[in-house]
Amino acid sequence: MVRLTRAEQQVRTHEHLLRAGQEVFLRRGFLGATVEEIAAEAGYTRGAVYKHFGGKEGLWLAIVEADAGTHLQGLRGALDQATCRDDVIAILSGVTGEEAAKWTTVAAEVLAATAQQPEIAAQIAALQQCHDDQVVALLAEHLRRLGLEPAMPLPQLVVLLGALGIGLALRQVVVEGSDSRAVLVHVLEAMLSAA
Repeated sequence: MVRLTRAEQQVRTHEHLLRAGQEVFLRRGFLGATVEEIAAEAGYTRGAVYKHFGGKEGLWLAIVEADAGTHLQGLRGALDQATCRDDVIAILSGVTGEEAAKWTTVAAEVLAATAQQPEIAAQIAALQQCHDDQVVALLAEHLRRLGLEPAMPLPQLVVLLGALGIGLALRQVVVEGSDSRAVLVHVLEAMLSAA
């Protein structure tokens, strides 16, 4: 058995806690999840969560930050393959499914729970703004390449799509059989036209 260095052990613990946090948040929601449950899921004590992330909110931020890179990489790969407006609409409206809806519900819980915590809310806002800026740059490149013009400034369109996505995902969780994707497709069709 290979013995890990202290630094390697720290990285491994960090990764285990990230995975456990993601699983527990999806299963129990942000408000229902406890630091103790997350730590136990990863095989550690609650002290490990506090040491690595400062608490449940810090763990959430680390999960979102790690997921943002994956999201951007997937979006970049998909947009690189897009050849027309319909491809872009399909890509931007394509994130659906039960896990996506659960994750969006958890994100909405986090926003509501941290709205009265200015320090955490500022960290979430900064993380979201950084992600939005990267999505704007990526969309600008591909919309230009495909000769598409957004009906509103691209930064505002990205905010609109994010807010609409959260609202539609929450609606889908509450209203059985609602077709959130169809709504998003119609909005995107109205928002993107040939230049």
